[in-house]
Amino acid sequence: MKIIKPKKLNKNDVIGIVSPASSPDHYEAIENGVKYLEGIGYRVKIGKNVGKKHGYLAGSDEERLDDLHKMFADKEVKAIFSLRGGYGSGRLLDKLNFPLIKKNPKVLVGYSDITALQMAIFNKTGLVTFAGPMVATDFSGEVNKFAEENFWNVLTNSKKIGKIYNPQKEKFYILNSGRGEGKLLGGNLALVNSLMGTPYLPKFKDSILLLEDIGEEPYRVDRLLNQLKLANVFADVNGIILGRFVDCYTKDKTNDAIKLNEVIEHYLSPLKIPVIYNFSHGHIKDNLTIPFGINCKLNASRGFVEFTESAVS
Repeated sequence: MKIIKPKKLNKNDVIGIVSPASSPDHYEAIENGVKYLEGIGYRVKIGKNVGKKHGYLAGSDEERLDDLHKMFADKEVKAIFSLRGGYGSGRLLDKLNFPLIKKNPKVLVGYSDITALQMAIFNKTGLVTFAGPMVATDFSGEVNKFAEENFWNVLTNSKKIGKIYNPQKEKFYILNSGRGEGKLLGGNLALVNSLMGTPYLPKFKDSILLLEDIGEEPYRVDRLLNQLKLANVFADVNGIILGRFVDCYTKDKTNDAIKLNEVIEHYLSPLKIPVIYNFSHGHIKDNLTIPFGINCKLNASRGFVEFTESAVS
């Protein structure tokens, strides 16, 4: 597959705002996020259906899809930022115009539920996308300086990204030592699993797999990791990076309750590939922006992660 990199962002570029999954609870979060982007020198175009609600969805499938397609088709728009995650991106996959996206490659940003779009788009087009801050959840209030600096550096710099560090250069927890290299793929664990058995999940052969999640108790993480194991995903990859698993702790207070770390060690410790834990990515403020589809070196023995190329052209 030929990898397609979107063009880097420059000040005064137009950023399109869409909501492919759920809608923010308050329109004020949208307004504040837009003010932030305009305040640092970008122009903003808001999808016409942004702000709508249909239960837990940000409007109907057709409305959310229409906004996404129009942003890719709009020659003025140079990047597409998601407002938030939630639920609903997967409902769009069998309706997405992949030839349109491939013909108009642009920066696409989001995480959590947006994982479904990112993996499907990469699988069908080869376009590099970005798991990073979202407009209503990360740019509408006090913006985290660590996440902000990393985010704009990745999107505006066509030079090799290089080594990636946790805040204050906190060391990674090494579960398995060793070295591995490959395209970085993955995202939210539950969303990756939701694509299994569909034509939208990329092949993980010789990749580096990144996983994070939120609100899944250990028994559910167990189920999700077991599915990846049975599908031979762990046997295919060259390394695993675990981001933050937020609020993924057992509510069972008995002494024999199985803890999250026990679940992770059960599935990943026996693997003969490098595995690191506590990578600063996921549903957290100090969120490292992750380009899906570019080459990544994971050296667990020496404790570093390195992107050996740029994510934008």
